[in-house]
Amino acid sequence: MTTGRPITEEDLHAYVDRRLDAARQAEVEDYLARHPAEAERIAGYGAQREALRAALASHAEEPIPPELSLARLIEARRHPTARPWRSSWQSMAAAIALLVVGGVGGWLLPHSPDRTAAGIASLAAEAADSYTVYAADHIRPVELKAADRGELVHWVSERLQHPVAVPDLAASGYRFMGGRLVPTPHGPAALFLYDDDHGTRLALLARPMAIDRNAPLAAHSEGPIRGFAWSKAGLGYSLVAGSGGPDLAPLATEARRQTES
Repeated sequence: MTTGRPITEEDLHAYVDRRLDAARQAEVEDYLARHPAEAERIAGYGAQREALRAALASHAEEPIPPELSLARLIEARRHPTARPWRSSWQSMAAAIALLVVGGVGGWLLPHSPDRTAAGIASLAAEAADSYTVYAADHIRPVELKAADRGELVHWVSERLQHPVAVPDLAASGYRFMGGRLVPTPHGPAALFLYDDDHGTRLALLARPMAIDRNAPLAAHSEGPIRGFAWSKAGLGYSLVAGSGGPDLAPLATEARRQTES
């Protein structure tokens, strides 16, 4: 008997890492049997996982040096100009070892100091990261498609414990493709994708805000990713697109109007 819950990217990573219970594992296996392309992709992850474990088997029982503790690694990321540490482990092997211990299917640490804050700047950075990963995905960019909009809204609102609105941008030329849940350093977020007749994609990230709970619309950029972020009543949104994309200001203004109505 299936739970009826859609198979998420988190489920697939947990499957690779063998962290699913028997019932969920059976559902994932059934999903992969019906989606050969996904099965091939996940098999590749599994092969990488085993190759890393085999390559580092001799280090598996060695204690992790203090310099490689999670706290030290985070501190090193925050202060990259600090004096580099030395270890009997080669740095690359150690980094890979930590990745293996955590599971190669897991999500990596945030790579920029401002990602540790919970406010609007962090929301903008998380939206840019999610856009980079999923907007370029032409196999499975969304978990639930536009036809399942009602189910999607119910799912993400329940997981975020906050009513989430999905703006309709069709009048501006952008069709709603669907959405998914994505992980962030501050818990799960909803990611909605849109595209136009030319294949240009937009992404809208939404998550609860611990701070900056009511923030005005503000422009932001993360490398080639441009966007606008805002929050209202404890829920933040960030609409993003790649360089060379549309003028986001009117789109973000309309999206904000709909999410606040």
